[in-house]
Amino acid sequence: MTKRKLQRLSAKQVLSKLTAGMHPDGNGLYLQVASGLTKSWVLRYKRAGKSRYMGLGSCELFSLAEARTRAQDARRLLADGIDPLSERKASRAAHALETAKSRAFDDCAAAYIKAHRAGWKNPKHVEQWENTLATYVTPIFGRLSIADIDTGLVLRALEPIWKEKNETATRLRGRIQRIIDWATTRGYRKGENPARWRGHLEHNLPNISRRQRTRHYPALPFGELPKFMAALRKQEGEAARALEYLILNASRTNEIITAEPAEVDLKSAVWVAPAEHMKRERDHRAPLSQAALAIVRERLGPDRPHLFAGRGVGEPLSNGAMAAVVRQMCKERNWIDPTSGRRITVHGFRSSFRDWAAERTSYPSEVCEMALAHAVSDAVEAAYRRGDLFEKRRRLMTEWARFCEQRHAGEVVSLRAKG
Repeated sequence: MTKRKLQRLSAKQVLSKLTAGMHPDGNGLYLQVASGLTKSWVLRYKRAGKSRYMGLGSCELFSLAEARTRAQDARRLLADGIDPLSERKASRAAHALETAKSRAFDDCAAAYIKAHRAGWKNPKHVEQWENTLATYVTPIFGRLSIADIDTGLVLRALEPIWKEKNETATRLRGRIQRIIDWATTRGYRKGENPARWRGHLEHNLPNISRRQRTRHYPALPFGELPKFMAALRKQEGEAARALEYLILNASRTNEIITAEPAEVDLKSAVWVAPAEHMKRERDHRAPLSQAALAIVRERLGPDRPHLFAGRGVGEPLSNGAMAAVVRQMCKERNWIDPTSGRRITVHGFRSSFRDWAAERTSYPSEVCEMALAHAVSDAVEAAYRRGDLFEKRRRLMTEWARFCEQRHAGEVVSLRAKG
């Protein structure tokens, strides 16, 4: 084959306005002219008896001579038994992985959260993911490359909180694992996941039992509740009334600050906290005592989106408002948890209620747990749904309110549930 037949095109022809189609240069190299008259280089070759086409770049980037050189390089690979297209894909994948090594863990975490946000029903999930990662991971390895995260770094983030905050640490470990798994499937890193538990971190971290990991919030002995409630009723402001409502219903902070007037049925004295405001993500139907109902009535009115209003127009009470009331009351009188010697907390009032219910009433444990919106077995819950669970809870909360209203702790008498 002559040189003329192998190199049919000239530089002048390449620059001229050729018609759309494939214009051969020889030995599998073509000048491809698209319908819009854009031009590029293509190499046609056979592999395992099948024709394959490999793009060699735009004519704007590569001259005719350069295209011939690129085609020759591809043919050399073929001569060595290597498919040039497969080789290029492998090279690009390796380059992409190398480039991705500079992508920080925090960037991957943000991308993971964004990708899964729509699938998380409770908006609190996003906040919990972001807060735990920002608090415990970002200072350790958040800005490091996702490809460089190893077991040592994961342990540095988990070990300081593994015993004291085991539930938080356990969830954090799972979040780190998911983010790294996501980065691996995206090609941002290789190898085993350093945050995996089975066969790996289980050998580096103690297995804390559920009983051991339970967090006990400093709580006021229930015998002192009447005195505390008397002092609380002397406090003015929305936060004080919100705290009073929280204690009467043995609720959590989030359930109170997100409560809306529309959730309360005054006629039946029932407050239905929606699933999105509950820890278990299930509606909670709570009977209201007369004392709790009175607090609600004081807060009903037009243009009031929240039961307990915050400082700004239309804003709910802040997350720390009730805690601030407790701190102020603790300064005036040293209300403490005698077991730990620490000052009481807002969440601790739930423990006060549970201790009172266990020691001063004969209500079944399941009734008390459901009053706290705690999880019970499905079989137990199904059984109680067929009976008078709600009415038992109504009597329980009425007796709790009556107990909280007593003037002096010395007047406390044993309250027994009937039936």
